[in-house]
Amino acid sequence: MRQYFLEQFKESKGFMVATILFIALSLWWLSIYLRFLTEGIENDLFTNLLILFPLFGGIAGLYYAKLWGGLKSKFGMAIFSLSSGLLAQFIGTLLYNYYIYILGIEVPYPSIGDVFFYVSVLLYILGAYQLAKVLGVQFSSQSFINKFVAILIPFVALLGSYLILLREYDFTDSTPLLIFLDFGWQIGQVIYISIALFTLFISNNSLGGLMRKPIILLIAALTVQFISDFQFSYQVNNETWYVGGFNDYVFMLSLYLMTLAIFSIGNIYYKIQKS
Repeated sequence: MRQYFLEQFKESKGFMVATILFIALSLWWLSIYLRFLTEGIENDLFTNLLILFPLFGGIAGLYYAKLWGGLKSKFGMAIFSLSSGLLAQFIGTLLYNYYIYILGIEVPYPSIGDVFFYVSVLLYILGAYQLAKVLGVQFSSQSFINKFVAILIPFVALLGSYLILLREYDFTDSTPLLIFLDFGWQIGQVIYISIALFTLFISNNSLGGLMRKPIILLIAALTVQFISDFQFSYQVNNETWYVGGFNDYVFMLSLYLMTLAIFSIGNIYYKIQKS
């Protein structure tokens, strides 16, 4: 995987730009963390800059989707859905910043921004499903071991999420939107991780094996997204979340990995054209 990463870094300018930006922001965040800053202009500016990843990756993904035939092709639809999911993350983050910095709401959850974050989950599910169809995944024909692993891992994550966050859930003080988001997020993310794992199992023989490592990046992005959302809910419930904190860094990592996954999947078009 390391060799693949270095190859992509050299071959793709988008991959390179996203990685350099991620390293720069990571070093800055580490400086903020080591100085124990929990508020202030640096925390605010760091968090505001996170929108660069979903904006950059989302727009690039729409371009790649067009190369693959747009909505008329399964591959184009897969890339379009994943890219649109990133753009939904961009809108959600933008709205969160509006609530925090314009309206002065410290933790705007739930809000309209969360609706867009949930829409991104649905788009990721659609994108993962379309990608599976492109690679010829037949869920009914998967081996027992493949089915077991692809279902067990997300199920364990969902169970852990329930035991820590939702076991003692108070429905009386929760709005319908809050209940829907708290439960829907976990279930939706388990679905797209399961589909992505199924897709990984058959990617060795698809397009000459070109899809395997991009799908590993996609699974990593979706998994880190799950961890980020879980951590956010946990910290909000325990009143330990703050702007520019560790959760924002994990969120940035998920956006960065999804951006890399889209570039990696999109760049396969050029490799096929050269072959």
